[in-house]
Amino acid sequence: MKRYQIEIEIFEGKGGQLRKQGAEIIFPENMEREGICAWMYRGDSQHSYQAGQRFKYPEDTGKICPWLLAAIDGFIKALRYGGTLPWEYRGTRYEKVIDPDGITTEFVHCPDPASGIVVKLIRTKIAD
Repeated sequence: MKRYQIEIEIFEGKGGQLRKQGAEIIFPENMEREGICAWMYRGDSQHSYQAGQRFKYPEDTGKICPWLLAAIDGFIKALRYGGTLPWEYRGTRYEKVIDPDGITTEFVHCPDPASGIVVKLIRTKIAD
């Protein structure tokens, strides 16, 4: 059976710049209107997460929003066991790469429509 590494990349989303007063995080008043995701804003409690940031699966699941993690769970299960999903998004910025012997990608939108978060799941075959 093929073995794969899975990474989760923030492909789209707005984290803003984390502000703190002492140990307390100061959340912007207009987060939803500005399209700032609370999970991305809070980040690692020292810095906001930003588009392009990657997380290893399953090692970094504690760093990922539980709602987002629940939304991507089925996709990750399919990818981990060699599966792919049939849609390809040809001609869009979400066009997938499908290579069972190399890299395969999948895009998933956060279930919170106000967040604007899209993650790219990246599956890479691990050499035997």
